[in-house]
Amino acid sequence: MEDSQITSSSTLPDQTKVKKQWWNLSLTQQILVALILGILLGWLKPSIAIQTGFLKDIFLNLVKSLIAPLIFASVVSGIAGGGDAKKVGRLGLKSIIYFEIATTLALIVGLVVVNTIKPGHGVILPPASAEVITQAHPKTLTETIVHVFPASVVESMASGDVLQIVAFAVIFGLAVLAAGERAKLIVSLCDSVTQVMFKFTNIVMRFAPLGVGAAIAVTIGKQGIGVILHLGVLVGTLYLALIIFLILLLGSAVLFLKLPFKLFCKSVREPFTLAFATASSETALPKALESMVSMGVPRHIASFVIPTGYTFNLDGSTLYLAVASVFIAQAAESSGAAHFGLEKQILLMLTLMITSKGVAAVPRASLVILLAALHTFGLPPEGVVLIFGVDAFMDMARTSVNVIGNCLASIIVAKWEGEFSPPKLT
Repeated sequence: MEDSQITSSSTLPDQTKVKKQWWNLSLTQQILVALILGILLGWLKPSIAIQTGFLKDIFLNLVKSLIAPLIFASVVSGIAGGGDAKKVGRLGLKSIIYFEIATTLALIVGLVVVNTIKPGHGVILPPASAEVITQAHPKTLTETIVHVFPASVVESMASGDVLQIVAFAVIFGLAVLAAGERAKLIVSLCDSVTQVMFKFTNIVMRFAPLGVGAAIAVTIGKQGIGVILHLGVLVGTLYLALIIFLILLLGSAVLFLKLPFKLFCKSVREPFTLAFATASSETALPKALESMVSMGVPRHIASFVIPTGYTFNLDGSTLYLAVASVFIAQAAESSGAAHFGLEKQILLMLTLMITSKGVAAVPRASLVILLAALHTFGLPPEGVVLIFGVDAFMDMARTSVNVIGNCLASIIVAKWEGEFSPPKLT
């Protein structure tokens, strides 16, 4: 569609071309423009900036409306439609084992780095957000386990309780799987709902520039221009954590699995660039498949592992969720909320390990999962909108790591199967 638009516009005058290019900014570019305008408005006209808060609230409500249908449909279709190890057999089992190891490593790295640098300390959230947290009573371990299983899934969806939605969806998905041929319609329906919710996400994200601009304007209008420094520290924290993760992951593969490092870097260069430029893993998928097959991964393994990894092995997005959630918890503490200790953080990481499996491979879909997890643990949703102001910078990095992680996964599974035969570098 875009190509046809470009072709048809080639006959237009140069001035018209410039206008079309200006008004057809990508979402990332629109967010960056809105971010700059919001910063200027909050700095120069703080009284006006504060009054734009309703735009932030509208955007936040739209994102919240995505949580229940997206998580339920994606988990059910993932389990019943080919994500279960028993159904996909040995190859699926090996892939899932590796995916969980990589995801756990990403969460650990993110947790250690964000607790070391503490980018959220000093960020003050609106008073109402802190009040919500201080009024929440922490559950005991037994109460938390009981709470996971809902008495009414309708009530869970209405309240946005992601743990209960996931628990019900997992059991429901296993039941659909056990029903076999008779449940094909349900699998197809859930898959269709998932795809529709991805489109719904894209529609909601069209409102993102207004929501982001208003959020940053309100924040700066209330707190001053100094808050930008903390957001810059957050971006730097994520990039550092992603670099450490890649060093550990690739270093382990080189040392223990004899990964041909130079060949791998050469092969993933183009998929990495595509993912970084577009902030979309799907854009890099065809090139990633082609590159891994050329590197010596059998086509049937690459075609299974890499697309499956787009749902179960989003290492960069998982690490981002760890950093972002703890950043918001730290900001909430600076706002006067109760201390969000290590035990709660670990439980939050376990939750993210599950819910990150439903992250769509589209730009900024991780924010939906982040918002759901924050709601479950009583953390302020306003922090998500604040993060959205710099999310464009973080999205490019985490998406690129997602692609690298899945390319590496296809090689590891192929070596595990004894079918990896890389060409010699000339």
